[in-house]
Amino acid sequence: MTSPARARYGLDPSLASLTGSVDAAGTRVPHERTRRTGMPSHRNRLLLAFLLAGTAALYVWGLDQSGWANQFYAAAGQAGSQSWKAFLFGSLDTSNFITVDKSPASLWVIDLSMRLFGVNSWSLLMPQALEGVAAVALVYAAVKRVAGPNAGLLAGAALATTPVATLMFRYDNPDALLVLMLTASAYATVRALEFGHLRWLALAGTALGFAFLTKMLQAVLVVPGVAVAYGVAAPISPSRRLTHLLAALGTFLVSAGWWVALVELWPAGSRPYIGGTNHNSILELIFGYNGIGRLDGTSNNGNPGGGTGGFSSGQTGLGRLFGREMGSQISWLLPAALVALVGVLWLTRAAPRTDRLRASTLLWGGWLIVTATVFSFASGIIHPYYTVALAPAIAALVGIGVTSLWPSTGWISAILVAGAVWTFELLSRSTWQPWLAWIVLFAGIAATAGVLTRRWTTLTALTVGFTLLVAPTAYAVQTASAAHTGAIPSAGPDTSFGGAGLPQLGANVGARIGFPGGPGGNSIGRLGGLGGAANVSSELTAALKASAGDYRWVAATTGDNEAASLQLASGYSVMAIGGYNGTDPAISLAAFQQLVARDEIHYYVPDQDGFIGSTSAQSSTAYAIQQWVTSTFSPTTMGNSTVYDLTSSTSG
Repeated sequence: MTSPARARYGLDPSLASLTGSVDAAGTRVPHERTRRTGMPSHRNRLLLAFLLAGTAALYVWGLDQSGWANQFYAAAGQAGSQSWKAFLFGSLDTSNFITVDKSPASLWVIDLSMRLFGVNSWSLLMPQALEGVAAVALVYAAVKRVAGPNAGLLAGAALATTPVATLMFRYDNPDALLVLMLTASAYATVRALEFGHLRWLALAGTALGFAFLTKMLQAVLVVPGVAVAYGVAAPISPSRRLTHLLAALGTFLVSAGWWVALVELWPAGSRPYIGGTNHNSILELIFGYNGIGRLDGTSNNGNPGGGTGGFSSGQTGLGRLFGREMGSQISWLLPAALVALVGVLWLTRAAPRTDRLRASTLLWGGWLIVTATVFSFASGIIHPYYTVALAPAIAALVGIGVTSLWPSTGWISAILVAGAVWTFELLSRSTWQPWLAWIVLFAGIAATAGVLTRRWTTLTALTVGFTLLVAPTAYAVQTASAAHTGAIPSAGPDTSFGGAGLPQLGANVGARIGFPGGPGGNSIGRLGGLGGAANVSSELTAALKASAGDYRWVAATTGDNEAASLQLASGYSVMAIGGYNGTDPAISLAAFQQLVARDEIHYYVPDQDGFIGSTSAQSSTAYAIQQWVTSTFSPTTMGNSTVYDLTSSTSG
């Protein structure tokens, strides 16, 4: 006997009215009203407005409690808001000594916000919150077009309440804009699949190009899903499908390549040093530290010795995304999404080639499988918050799967069991609100009972949604209620690798990386590019501000994080001699000595207890410069910092 769900695919075209209609060739197309206006019913407009308003509240509520969040990007935003050259290149300082170790698209948004609204926490973090709301809206729109508004609402809610999404859409790391651009490319692909429109596929390629300018090669992980979905299902001839895909590749190369070409062709002497490289090359950054180095760990941010530097999250393998470091960030609905992926592909196995539900499932499924595989097996630098790139695909598959498979008792039960059992496991790992695990379990039992008895009622549907979303929502709300700082934030009440609890983990992480001190030693907040803002005393801040106008750099220090602290406190340029982790060969000792002789740098603030103490750093130019300064000039104390006045005639 044919199941009611399968009847929607040609055997009983009347049931296709749930999500669209079927033409004479058996191809599913949207409702006439949807084709004309794209507007859902009044009820669904209200529900969408409620979803987006709730998302905005979650992402904006108490946004300024995190201060500068990741001060590395905050300082670059400050620089870009004051200097168009710093804006263009993504420089850390207005004097354009060195860039951040990423392409600058996410900084462009922050820079413009700070230019308009001043340099403060709200202007820094609000763009990411708005990007999150936009991403939720796009996931809703993309899923609604193939599976109906209920599917879109469920998918949007699933994305909005993913804990790591809540974290990153309240943070100034590049991942917020990356997710928005990837989601925009998926939406454009869904539109292109409807009638084989080249302009929509070209727009998808353009969005991927800007995703590349946000976080480089990570953007290309969704390309296989886009290519397979369009190559298989676009309702045009094979030759036109290939031509369209090549044209989209062209728009990708243009939208991503103009900036790369500009930086590569710009005379090195008149632009900032490319942070994260050994040879001051943007191509090296793309294919080295932010490319192959992420996969095999051979490139470590300007460190000639390579290696991950201890920043790889968890053991590689299929279990990594479900482990303690990444599991509570992203994996709540991952098992349910995988079941939904298989279920929808099975459901549509006999559908016409151009079936848009199957094509959309291939799109989101390709995104999920490729990205998850790379994250699982990459042995280079990878952090738990990177998993936010999986959130739209997981959310879309859950929304599509639950609504499309709804008449199928077996598949819906499988999705429920996968979601409830794994959520129970994740909650059981934590001591936070232990009762929540049992609420999920009992709700899952009730929802499954309703499905198995074929009670396809609104109450059953709400219970299914409650079972899948209540736990990640609770973690998302907890994430929004807490302050987060540093370069490795973590969502939820457990801080097994970063986030609000990062300072307490300083000794453990420091020991892994090789810093001196061991247990009870260094605070992670003082380590190069890793920690939160260092405590810059009012005395040192006043001295730096007094240098303004007389020096190109009011101070120099070892790495980006120390420089960012000083720069944000003073509002003026600070030289980060060794880049992100202190080992970039951005300047030679002789060149630094020439700058000092020309009175272009006022103070030197030595690395207190971070990367200069590591073995690898002792071969760096930053180490040689610190040795020269400390042996040539006399130290003085300003607040809690040791400072060297490089304009003083007194030598040590």
